[in-house]
Amino acid sequence: MIKTIEWTESGVVMLDQKLLPAREVYNTYTDYRGVAEAIRSMVIRGAPAIGVAAAMGIALGVKNADVKTLDELDREFERICDAMARTRPTAVNLFWAIERMKSVYSRMRFKGIDAIRVALVVESLQMHQQDVEANREMGRFGQELIPGEASILTHCNAGALATAGYGTALGVIRAAVEAGKRIQVFADETRPILQGARLTAWELEKDKIPVTVITDSMAGYFLQKGKIDCVIVGADRIAANGDVANKIGTYSVAVLARENGVPFYVAAPVSTLDLSIPDGSCIPIEERDPEEIRMIQGVPVIPEQVKVANPAFDVTPNRYISAIITDRGIARPPFEMSLRKLVSQNQ
Repeated sequence: MIKTIEWTESGVVMLDQKLLPAREVYNTYTDYRGVAEAIRSMVIRGAPAIGVAAAMGIALGVKNADVKTLDELDREFERICDAMARTRPTAVNLFWAIERMKSVYSRMRFKGIDAIRVALVVESLQMHQQDVEANREMGRFGQELIPGEASILTHCNAGALATAGYGTALGVIRAAVEAGKRIQVFADETRPILQGARLTAWELEKDKIPVTVITDSMAGYFLQKGKIDCVIVGADRIAANGDVANKIGTYSVAVLARENGVPFYVAAPVSTLDLSIPDGSCIPIEERDPEEIRMIQGVPVIPEQVKVANPAFDVTPNRYISAIITDRGIARPPFEMSLRKLVSQNQ
């Protein structure tokens, strides 16, 4: 299994996704600020992986905090959590993880500084393991939607690299392959960071799953020609009504899939659901550095004085979504009812 992120005695170790596929480099972060910067700069990315990274960053910060009293630790803990919260505003798993760590801190506070430090490390490790287990459950549920022989289009990277392991959308694909189904994948490039070309193709090639890379603008062509049996993507936040925020370009693919009668599936853990917001209009959309578009591998591709917009995500309205695959089962329209039912399970 690809090790996206790992807790070690030396620090938090992450596979540097900015360098793939050319180089496979693992960075060790010994300070919570380094973890926060790794999240912000997309050394690690993907909503579930961001949540695990934030939890480990908080645990690392508290473990190394130079404090002598609980009051001092309280203040340092808030600074650490604030630093994590400022990294990526769209991915709800980030804030879910922070709140979970805050809950542990509050519960353990009366037991003293050492107990808090141990408990936060344990919690972050549990979140890591639970994410892998959730992804496998998603795969088990989702592969039932896949025909015995299928061509699948995916957008961005929702694989092991975007999670603690196995993957969400790619987890469904992996589970289908493990069930003996004959699968081939079309991965669009996913401009401007090329997560599909660099990361999804890299993962699938490692797993010996047939993959063809296409440009983002080719999706409509292959859908129209009947070359795609279904589309599966991940998600960074899902509103109560089933509107989905995912990597920019997802909305376009969803519209094209509907136009051509192709099922469009979203795979995400229950932790990606944000039932506190009614619809996608309430989801904050991160605007990233224009240089991500201006430059390709250090080479300018846009005239210097031309303005550039770089929203990192878009919102796909629920009407374009055939089903949402979670670790607790499959939600179908009307999502306002089916998502709440899934969340209420095991509570």
